Amino acid sequence: MPILHIQHSVQNFEGWKRAFESDPMDRKGSGVRRYHVYRSVADQNFVMIDLEFDTMAEAERLLERLRQLWAGPGGTVMRNPEAWIVETVESRTV
Repeated sequence: MPILHIQHSVQNFEGWKRAFESDPMDRKGSGVRRYHVYRSVADQNFVMIDLEFDTMAEAERLLERLRQLWAGPGGTVMRNPEAWIVETVESRTV
């Protein structure tokens, strides 16, 4: 299962979260099956998001759309956005 991992700093977590919840990228329509939002305990304005997809093509399409958003008005809400498509190699309960 491909996972699009995104991380960036925001000016204000609560404001960013409202924008995220408004879902401007149409996560469900883009093929996202599940997502996780994390933030650093050391820096409450550093955000990480994992978006899970069924296919690599869906993840790649959304990543391209995100890059376009970051190059435009979305770039004013977040700083230094980075993203990778990853896959789980191993997961274990200990």
